[in-house]
Amino acid sequence: MPVLPRLLSACVLLAVSAAAIAQPAYPNQSIKVVVPFPPGGGTDIVTRMVLEKIRMSTGWTLVVENKAGAGGNIGLDAVAKANPDGYTIGMAQTANLAINPSLYAKMPYDAAKAFVPVATVAGQPVVLVVNSASSFKTLADLVQAAKAKPESLSMASAGNGTVGHLTGEIFTRQAGIKTNHIPYKGAGPAANDLLGNQVDYYFATPQTVISFIKAGKLRALAVSSAKRLAVLPDVPTVAESGYKDFHTSDWKMLVAPAGTPPAVLARLQAEVAKALARPDTLATLQAEGSAPLVTTPQEAANLLTTEQQRWSSVVRSGSVKLD
Repeated sequence: MPVLPRLLSACVLLAVSAAAIAQPAYPNQSIKVVVPFPPGGGTDIVTRMVLEKIRMSTGWTLVVENKAGAGGNIGLDAVAKANPDGYTIGMAQTANLAINPSLYAKMPYDAAKAFVPVATVAGQPVVLVVNSASSFKTLADLVQAAKAKPESLSMASAGNGTVGHLTGEIFTRQAGIKTNHIPYKGAGPAANDLLGNQVDYYFATPQTVISFIKAGKLRALAVSSAKRLAVLPDVPTVAESGYKDFHTSDWKMLVAPAGTPPAVLARLQAEVAKALARPDTLATLQAEGSAPLVTTPQEAANLLTTEQQRWSSVVRSGSVKLD
């Protein structure tokens, strides 16, 4: 080989090696984490808790940006349009990744293509509750009453298209009953009307109703998870109450813009897994009725595909529409 080509080849190799050496390790700046809901909500609380554990372990600078609106679509859209370098990620969940694509006539992003999952973080079922003065002591009591007088019972939800609402739709179909759905503008108003005996039952998030259950103001008949909740050990699952394979949950998943380098995703996933493995993290999640969901990016992607198909079917078959 002539000398000049050899020298050019050597220079190219040296340049590539130098670039590789000069490449800064991830992360070398602050990471913005978009929470597509207001501060103080369930998604925001879990996000900040997990990020604090990561910060304690790594010393990273993690900045939460609450960007609420349109059922989480506005915040997730900001993540979808961000530079795919790992410095803008978002905490998505069931509504804005699996339900909204079928619920909204127009979406600002393609939920199946705009993101790459980093890892699932936590999952939480809903709890079917009634007023403590209700005659319904078990799930069977409620179903019997609903079958005796179709459409006589009212089911509250935190709003059209929420996991609680759609869980109720799945249950009414599986139980073969018809009830009246009463959507509220949030979990608090729905719980207040149940406490005031204005509605008959409510598929609620655990955080919303656990204090009322423990105070004896509400009675829990069942939980939608595959297993009983540690915080409500005496409350049976819907499945063990006679509805085989019944299982719904509201999961939370860290996502990054499509095109984010695999090495960055792996680094983030590893730190999320460490944070969720901490005993204090587990205790906090259990106290609110949640459970950690440690997954690889591929497992998270598989979950997302399955959940998008499932909730799409529920929205279509239940004729669920926005208020």
